[in-house]
Amino acid sequence: MTTALKVSDLSAQIDGKKILNGLSLEVPLGEVHAIMGPNGSGKSTLCHVLTGKAGYEVSGTAHIKGDELLGLPVDQRARLGLLQSFQYPTEVPGVRLREFMVEAGEERGMDVAELNTRIDEEADRFGMTRFLDRSLNDDLSGGEKKKSEILQMAVLQPKVALLDEVDSGLDIDAVRQVAEAVESMRSPELGVVMITHYSRILRYMTPDRIHVMIDGKIVDSGGRELAEELEAGGYEAVRNRLGIERPSLEPERKPSDYFTETPFDV
Repeated sequence: MTTALKVSDLSAQIDGKKILNGLSLEVPLGEVHAIMGPNGSGKSTLCHVLTGKAGYEVSGTAHIKGDELLGLPVDQRARLGLLQSFQYPTEVPGVRLREFMVEAGEERGMDVAELNTRIDEEADRFGMTRFLDRSLNDDLSGGEKKKSEILQMAVLQPKVALLDEVDSGLDIDAVRQVAEAVESMRSPELGVVMITHYSRILRYMTPDRIHVMIDGKIVDSGGRELAEELEAGGYEAVRNRLGIERPSLEPERKPSDYFTETPFDV
């Protein structure tokens, strides 16, 4: 089976603080992998490093279908087939959703007529037709913004999709709708990495693999039983089972650390 994304011994630090610690991950084409981890474990940093956000000192390797990502500008990473869904999608007043997808598709070398056909078909499939001529993410609910991001992925056909807390801030109905949308994106030409704090979204979908991320690396991988373990005992149960000690210099937790709907997660 062809590998969509392969990350090997990836480490990253910023401002002298090491966040990723030799992380390795392999996602085959056609599969959806979920990464679960507590606040501060490095989940969002993994997305930042893979997409090329500035400011990180990085070592290790990351490949999309054999092509090295690290060291490339952001636009070249996108052209190789990497696309990220953001935890907090940005509102862009004055830029229509259709216009945005057409321009992004043209940058990828897609034909405009084909793009418009795909946009209409996928918008109908995801129930997003009425939003095509509205400003990008402007005055949309949380669930509508996340579905808009998934629509963009369906149209632009990336090789690797990074979904950074796609369930963040959603009510139960919206979580179910977004989960169903992610499942409907499955393709033998796409590998999906879905980052989440909670197992609730996994009730509505079937990831091929679940990974637990603690202290900047993948510490365990498995099936639904891992999500059930986390549901029952939290991340502390995984630490205890694997004999992972808390860092001796770990700072005292702040009240905000107990909530996921904040813009401060690492």
